[in-house]
Amino acid sequence: MSTVEQTKINQLLATMPPGTVVLSSWLARQGYSVDLQKRYRKSRWLESIGDGAMVRTGESVDYSGALYALQKQAGLYVHAGGRTALSLLGKAHYLQLAPAWAVLFGGKGEVLPKWFRNHDWKTAIEYHATSFLPGDLGLEDFEVKNFSIKISSVARAMMECLYLAPQKQELLECLELMEGLNNLRPALVQQLLEQCASIKVKRLFLYLAEKAGHEWLQHLDLQKIDLGKGKRSLVKNGIYVPKYQITVPKELASHDR
Repeated sequence: MSTVEQTKINQLLATMPPGTVVLSSWLARQGYSVDLQKRYRKSRWLESIGDGAMVRTGESVDYSGALYALQKQAGLYVHAGGRTALSLLGKAHYLQLAPAWAVLFGGKGEVLPKWFRNHDWKTAIEYHATSFLPGDLGLEDFEVKNFSIKISSVARAMMECLYLAPQKQELLECLELMEGLNNLRPALVQQLLEQCASIKVKRLFLYLAEKAGHEWLQHLDLQKIDLGKGKRSLVKNGIYVPKYQITVPKELASHDR
């Protein structure tokens, strides 16, 4: 390897946080040709984990290191959300220090690349591509070892849980999660509710917040939030809530704090 190549690989390794994926397309934009990347792999500086994606040779990388590449290098909105984000932020009933399962959300039409889908992250990935919330609203930086990734803030993560309810997320658990959210910022909640495209999510969020008795609910301007028209039945044989025009499970309606 020439001195120039040695300098370039040193520069790359110095700027590439340990535990992260590096994309071939991003490297090419930084001036690392396809041939040079091949020589790095041949010299065992980098190893492929799938078409277009590499890691430092011998390094163990989890899904957060892959999210780093998708966000920082591919410019995607893919992020940890829902219960996974709540757990990372200490707002769930359990902590996911070494999660066996992770919920990811991305923008409508965003597809996880093949290298991500096929690699064994030692974590089951549940991915939802949707535009019910703007891609960048309500995300925050979360520190992972030597790097940071974008994950949903508490308020957005709660709405993502409700987006999945009741098919993939139990509504009673959503209430239990909501009960722990005493300190949400009304300004951000207002923004999220105003820009949320899901009537179901907005009605459920307000219903659960009211049921949990949160003071921050009083600081929202409900006149600016479009709750749509008509009834929404979330379950069969449930109880109808006239104020929010939703039918919810009996055990949820009867649940007291």
